[in-house]
Amino acid sequence: MIGIISAFGAAISWTYACFIWRTQTEKYQSIDINLVKNIIAFLIFLPAFINIIFLNDIKSILTLLLSGVIGIGLGDTFYIKSLQVIGTRRTLSIETLSPFLAALSGEFFINENLSLRSYLGIIIISISLFILLRQRNNLVVNNLNQITERNNLNFYIYPLLSVLCAVSGGLLSRMVFLQKDLSPFLTTEIRLLGAIIFLITIKNFRVNFFVKKLNYEEQKRFLLSIFLGTNLGILLQQIVFKTLPLGIGWTLLSTSPVISLFFATKEEGYLTKGIIFFTTLLFLGLCLIIL
Repeated sequence: MIGIISAFGAAISWTYACFIWRTQTEKYQSIDINLVKNIIAFLIFLPAFINIIFLNDIKSILTLLLSGVIGIGLGDTFYIKSLQVIGTRRTLSIETLSPFLAALSGEFFINENLSLRSYLGIIIISISLFILLRQRNNLVVNNLNQITERNNLNFYIYPLLSVLCAVSGGLLSRMVFLQKDLSPFLTTEIRLLGAIIFLITIKNFRVNFFVKKLNYEEQKRFLLSIFLGTNLGILLQQIVFKTLPLGIGWTLLSTSPVISLFFATKEEGYLTKGIIFFTTLLFLGLCLIIL
């Protein structure tokens, strides 16, 4: 039960956070946003990192560092970039491919099997996702740059790469939890460290600490998004990886498109009946997988 609650909590936290990050992508590069948010999140959870001196398993540490590089360093950068080019709801909708990839990864790599009902749920999700992506709208966010939404692979490569990286990072975390009884706090901090090392290397050790350029209200919103989306979100995600099979856990984490309905009106200005219907149908597909 704690895994299920954690999954829904992570989905809610992540959805709200990415809605805030979406507003920052018009001004700053996705890699800068990702690096800064990870550094601040790492500092918030710094006391948990002290426990690493009691962890003598180098293999687990290296695996979690790699999980952070792939899942957070690369995955979140592609994710934030996707928010910039196609918007929140479309990004979250494409992220619903992750249950299918996570379930297959769990089956092939750690012997977690898929049921027939799970396959049916995946089919429903895929059809709903396809219909949602066929909606051709030009979205305007707070009178900022227009997001052109057309069926162009150039626009959708970022969320697809985000899915691949996120699932790979989750798989590595799940592998560690199956072998070691580690604290989700500690594993969160190690993954954040891996992401920071990777991103700061890519940036040639130059950090664009743009937070000081934001006004007071923007700073509060950005710090809140870090706590919810990075600290709380990844912590709850780690609890999910520890307590639930990868496919089931990731399916619950992927309820974000439904949650995003509460934010979509701010981004799109309206919700069509088709969007509501097929997003609800997508949610029913997710239910089939976990029930």
